[in-house]
Amino acid sequence: MPLRFQAATDVGKQRTANEDSFLTAPELGLFVVADGMGGQAAGEVASRLAVDAICQFIKLTDEQRDITWPTGYEPSLNHGQNRLRSALMLANQEIYASGAEDAGLRGMGTTAVCALIEGQHADLANVGDSRIYLLDDDGLKQITNDHSWIHEQVKRGVISEDQARSHPYRNVVTRALGATPDVDVDLSGMELQEGNLLLLCTDGLNSMLSDSEISEILQRYRDDLDAAAKALIFEANQKGGEDNITVILLGYSED
Repeated sequence: MPLRFQAATDVGKQRTANEDSFLTAPELGLFVVADGMGGQAAGEVASRLAVDAICQFIKLTDEQRDITWPTGYEPSLNHGQNRLRSALMLANQEIYASGAEDAGLRGMGTTAVCALIEGQHADLANVGDSRIYLLDDDGLKQITNDHSWIHEQVKRGVISEDQARSHPYRNVVTRALGATPDVDVDLSGMELQEGNLLLLCTDGLNSMLSDSEISEILQRYRDDLDAAAKALIFEANQKGGEDNITVILLGYSED
């Protein structure tokens, strides 16, 4: 079954610059969304560095199977997950080094969510509070865990999901590429079925829309990914558009 995909990004209603970056590289099976943070243009620099570094390593390991793994090879992970793990760890090192060398970029960082597709298998990676969702016959579910202060409070039952979307500390991340010399990467894998959709997004989407609202839009436009991406961004902006909004949709169809 052929892979369908669609990406879209928008600055939102309250920001003057878009610090999100994304990549669609179907020839590599690689799809990435990153949400940069930092003063002035540093967030945009961090997210772009992340996307470029991740793509570079995935391309290298696509062309050369027998390489020396600069961050080691973890035998408990499959090959795709090892590729993503190393790619994000190398991106982290590059962003951290760039911030250390340039005072204007000091303290910059970025989230990143990645999908690496081979056949109908998807390997997924996550650092930060950008998200990956799966829409299947059972509905919409969040696949990744947010690395954020607010997510920890929700998990502990201190506040609700609805309260989290408007909490003043909702943008405080506890893990990001470039924040420290080393980073832990969350990894997982799944088999995609015909009709499934994967959604990769920055928090500019899910901070404005509830999971049920996202699900309703995806269900409505399940067969038209371009319309679905546009509708997600439109509705997030209708709800206030407080941050940059970036989405990538992936799915299989029999056509």
